[in-house]
Amino acid sequence: MDAPTVVREVLSLEDFLANPPDYTEWVDGELVEKNGMTLPHGEIQLNLGAAWRSYAISSGQAGKVYTDTPCRTNQQGRRPDVAYLTPELAARYGKAASLPVCFPLVAEIASPTDRVEEFFAKAIEYLDSGCQEVWLVVPETQFVFVLTQTQKLWFGPGEIARTQVMLPGFAVAVDELLA
Repeated sequence: MDAPTVVREVLSLEDFLANPPDYTEWVDGELVEKNGMTLPHGEIQLNLGAAWRSYAISSGQAGKVYTDTPCRTNQQGRRPDVAYLTPELAARYGKAASLPVCFPLVAEIASPTDRVEEFFAKAIEYLDSGCQEVWLVVPETQFVFVLTQTQKLWFGPGEIARTQVMLPGFAVAVDELLA
């Protein structure tokens, strides 16, 4: 697996959040290019984002769903593959260049270049930064991991993945999500 490409440009976290360069995250003081996206990755990203959005509307919970939108964690500038923002947070921050806090619900989809330790460390980073629920989607093994402050669940082929905290009542068949 290739390591993420570090883009050699000096930029503070505040500068990154004010004007985030495309396809990058701000990690440990450096811009890191988000790479390794594949056609299946993009399809899963769209499937999950559309499902969250449709459910938020049909359930009356409202809010907004984003893809690759920058947000701030406790120490980094991240771009979750898919993220949900409550109506209250959308009203407060909806016009900002990036979210100055962590999204309450995020999903990361593993790409061929992701290292497993970094993939799970990112989930912990989100949770430590105020995120209520993280979905980790691993297309190669067809698993969906759902993590909250108190639970760590996984769903596989033939099973139904369900939200635990955010978007109460949302469920999607793993096979349908990864189809």
